[in-house]
Amino acid sequence: MGLLIAQMRLAQINSYRSDLEYQIQLISSTKLDLSAQINDMVGLGSDLTPDSPEAKALEKKKERLYQAEKALDQQLQRLQTQLEMIEAEEQSVKEMRSKAIQRAYA
Repeated sequence: MGLLIAQMRLAQINSYRSDLEYQIQLISSTKLDLSAQINDMVGLGSDLTPDSPEAKALEKKKERLYQAEKALDQQLQRLQTQLEMIEAEEQSVKEMRSKAIQRAYA
């Protein structure tokens, strides 16, 4: 891989990494919001009788929030895996760039 190509690929990698980190940040923020909503619902449901329609509706809403949180966890894990792959590729390209520089000036 030539020096110019390595530099171009590093620029692409940096851009992609920034996008991944931003998405991870958004998902983490959303997860915090969901957790706060779930905690609020737990507090609301503590004074209801378990068989009341309100308690059942509240339980369904909590279950949907838990499912949404689980989906966000899966998406977060996928993005973190992609980030690890990008970081590994970045190291590889940096090594190739270093070798190209050594060949050019040897």
